[in-house]
Amino acid sequence: MINVYVDDLRDCPIGFVVARTFQEAIHLLETHKVDILSLDHDLGEDLQGNLLPTGYDLVKYICEKGLRANKIYIHTDNPVGRENMYQTLHGAKRRGFIESDIEIYHYAITENKYTK
Repeated sequence: MINVYVDDLRDCPIGFVVARTFQEAIHLLETHKVDILSLDHDLGEDLQGNLLPTGYDLVKYICEKGLRANKIYIHTDNPVGRENMYQTLHGAKRRGFIESDIEIYHYAITENKYTK
């Protein structure tokens, strides 16, 4: 079982596997059992300046596919993104799209650090 840290910029905490993109996160969630999933919202831009799929897009994918992590933390600094991800996950739990025993937290599990 692994812990996954989804973030395009921040340092990956000890004990986690980092996913820098939406696609990397999906690959880890679909090929491993995940205990802790920690989510950023904004996952960067492409070379033309277009926003890449976000943590919210990942949350929607998790809910559509019924993917699982035992605990989901939202570590983003984006307050609107945080609220959208949190409410979507809770709504999916209530409606049975994701398992009811998944724990969802509105805050970071680790310190949000950037390499200086």
